[in-house]
Amino acid sequence: MNECYEHTLDANFNKALTLCSESYTKEQLLCFLKDGNLPEKQFAALELSSVDNQDEADILMSNLTGCDGKIREAVAFKLRELIDNHSDLFLKYPDIFANATIDINANICREIIDVLGYLKDDKNFSEKYLEKVVLFINEALNTLDSFNFRDKKYTINKQLFKIYWCLEGLNVFAEYINEDELFSILNRCSQIQEYTIREKVALVLKNNAKSDKLIDLKSKLKLDENYYVKNV
Repeated sequence: MNECYEHTLDANFNKALTLCSESYTKEQLLCFLKDGNLPEKQFAALELSSVDNQDEADILMSNLTGCDGKIREAVAFKLRELIDNHSDLFLKYPDIFANATIDINANICREIIDVLGYLKDDKNFSEKYLEKVVLFINEALNTLDSFNFRDKKYTINKQLFKIYWCLEGLNVFAEYINEDELFSILNRCSQIQEYTIREKVALVLKNNAKSDKLIDLKSKLKLDENYYVKNV
């Protein structure tokens, strides 16, 4: 193991031990979240017991993207606990939630999908979130179309990962998207070889197929060769 990395790991571990042995006020925890180092921010996110105003929500949400994965995961985990009582404080962040939906850490993606259900009744948030997620899906689909057999598997999987979680987000907010646009996305995704993508398409259709062409696509996937796709 790299000596510098090992030193940093030890320092973070010792800092975490110190933090856990002491008590902090809410104001101190928010200061950690705003200006602290990695272990301080991670600890503060996990210890925070409430978010009661917009300034506090701003501080917490500023740590959901663009920082170390340990911090992002702690914030995503805590959001699921905090958002129920004050969901209105989190309606100004559709872009941040969309970016967190495709975080490279699947645990974060999963937590965010659960959180989004508390925000779906707000039409403005839902439409702005969907706009971003649809953009991500179409960009990923277009990127996949440009790949050839020589492209490395991890490069392809990166795009499939984005599509997978964006379809999860789409499933939450599908009532807000135009049916023609929804069909266009789901039809393209239904032709992807990776069965987990088709399975997510089937899930969206199960909950949202109303027009004839969406119902036809749903019926088509009921005949899919993969057990998990046809039995959604």
